[in-house]
Amino acid sequence: MGSVSDLSIMKKAAEIFDEFEIPFEMHALSAHRTPEEVENFAKNAKAKGIEVIIAAAGMAAHLPGVIASMTTLPVIGVPINASLDGLDALLAIVQMPPGIPVATVGINASMNAAILAAQILAVKDEKIREKLAGYKESMKEKIVQANRELASVQYKFKTN
Repeated sequence: MGSVSDLSIMKKAAEIFDEFEIPFEMHALSAHRTPEEVENFAKNAKAKGIEVIIAAAGMAAHLPGVIASMTTLPVIGVPINASLDGLDALLAIVQMPPGIPVATVGINASMNAAILAAQILAVKDEKIREKLAGYKESMKEKIVQANRELASVQYKFKTN
């Protein structure tokens, strides 16, 4: 993440990785304040066994793109709402030049970034694939349960 102030958003990704039992690292790296550390991380990630990178940044959100320019690993960008309702970060991350793709999720959507990372890893990992299937099934069950509860809500003109 671009700053430790992003942790309140990125903790949802960490919780998903814990739930799916996926080992992960967390770093505060700034494309503007610590460019050497960003370069070191990006260029050595694959050798450390990292398979997918999630990079979160707000404002001048260059971190995901800078990392993507220095690695062949998939990079998922999380735009952080730090100013302009996060639109500046969203546009900075999603508008990458040809040849430097960054998969981008919604503003502050670190949970979706973690699920996407898990789906990428699940291509070759049956255990993660099974956990994803169970997670998606539990989401379905929550909606089914919610509809059961909504059935008991009474309004004068409600027909179901």
